[in-house]
Amino acid sequence: MLLATGTVVLAVLATVGVRFAASADTVVPARTTAAAAVFSHPGVLLSRPQLDFVKGRVAAKAQPWTAAYNQMMASRYASLTRTPKPRATVECGSYSNPNNGCTDEREDAIAAYTDALAWYITGNAAYATKAIALMDAWSATIKNHTNSNAPLQTAWAGSVWPRAAEIIKHTYTSWPNQGRFATMLRTVYLPVVIPGSGSNGNWELSMMEAAVGISVFLDDRASYDRAIARFKLRAASYIYVTADGSQPKYPPAGGIDTRAELISFWQGQSTFVDGLSQETCRDFVHTGYGLSAIAHVAETTRIQGGDLYPELQDRLRHSFGLHTKFENGTAVPSTICGGSVTKGLGPISEVAFNALHNRLGIAMANTETYTNAKRPQGSNNLFVAWETLTHAANPA
Repeated sequence: MLLATGTVVLAVLATVGVRFAASADTVVPARTTAAAAVFSHPGVLLSRPQLDFVKGRVAAKAQPWTAAYNQMMASRYASLTRTPKPRATVECGSYSNPNNGCTDEREDAIAAYTDALAWYITGNAAYATKAIALMDAWSATIKNHTNSNAPLQTAWAGSVWPRAAEIIKHTYTSWPNQGRFATMLRTVYLPVVIPGSGSNGNWELSMMEAAVGISVFLDDRASYDRAIARFKLRAASYIYVTADGSQPKYPPAGGIDTRAELISFWQGQSTFVDGLSQETCRDFVHTGYGLSAIAHVAETTRIQGGDLYPELQDRLRHSFGLHTKFENGTAVPSTICGGSVTKGLGPISEVAFNALHNRLGIAMANTETYTNAKRPQGSNNLFVAWETLTHAANPA
C-alpha cells in the first residue's frame, strides 16, 4: 500500500475498531510526499488493496458494503444484457439540449466501471467481458464531442472510463483491444480536458480528474504532472479558508483580476467563511461535483505516492463540514448566500470522509451524520458511482 507511515498507523487502528477522539479543530501537519517514478496499477480512485478490502467485506456479508453491493448489482448499470450505444460524435448543449449521445456515453462508462467492480468482487468473468464490450464499442466509434458542454461531457465520461479500464487491464487476463482504448483516451479525451477551463470550478476540477485518471492509465507522467499542477491551483481557488486572507484566491484562468470580478464569480458572495466554495451560492449540486472531483484526484494521488490530502485537508474538511451542516438542517445565516441555499449535495461524501476522518483522524461530525444518512451512496448518473461500496471505512 502506497501510504505514508502515519496514515498506515491510523489505517491499522481503524481496522481493529479504534475510534479517533480528535477535536473539531484537529489538524494533521502538512507533509510532502514525492510522486513515485512508476505508476501503481490499478490506481485510478481504487488500488488493488482497496478492491481486496471491498471483496472481503462483501464476502463476509458485512455492512454497509453488502447493502451497497446489492444496490449496485440491482442497478441498470450491472445488467449483462446492456447494449452499448456509441456515437462517432457526441453532441452536448447547455442543460443537455441537445443531448445526442451524452447520457448514453456517461451511462455506458458507469456501466463499464460497475461491471469491472462486479468482476473483481464476484470473480464472474461475464462481468469483465461486458465491461470490455462496452469499452470496445466506444473505442471503435467515438471521434469527438461537440457543442457548448463538450468539455464537461468529455470530463465526466473521461473520469469514469479509466476507472473501469484500470481494473480490467490489471486484473483480468485478456483485453485484445486495450491499445485502441488507450488511443481513444489519448486522442479524443485528453486533448480536450488537459488545457483546463476558465468556467465555473466544477468544470475544471472534473476536467483535471479526467486528465489525471487518463494519464495514469496511459503511464503518461508528463500529462499527469501537468494536470496535477493545474488541479492544485483550481482546488485552492475553489474552496476558501481563512488562511487565504480577506478573499479567495483567484482562479488560474478566466480573466478574473479584481475583487469585484471575483465576487461576481462567487455568485455575489462577499463574506467569506471557512469551507465556502465558489459555487455554494449557485447550488449545492454543482458544488458537490467540484468537491467530489477534488476528493477523487486526491485519492488517486495517494495511491500514486504523491498524497495531496495533507495539502487539501483544511479546505476539504471545512467545505464538507459547512455544506453537510446545511444539508443536515442547520439554518443558513444571512451572511451566506443571503440566508438561502439550494441543497442537493449528492452521493459524494464517502471518499473524502474516509480519507480525512478514518485515515487522518479528523473529527467531521456534520459530514459523518450526512454520510451515514445517505448510505448506501449510489450514483449521480454522471461520474460518481458506488462510493459506499468502494470507500466506506476502507483502510487500504
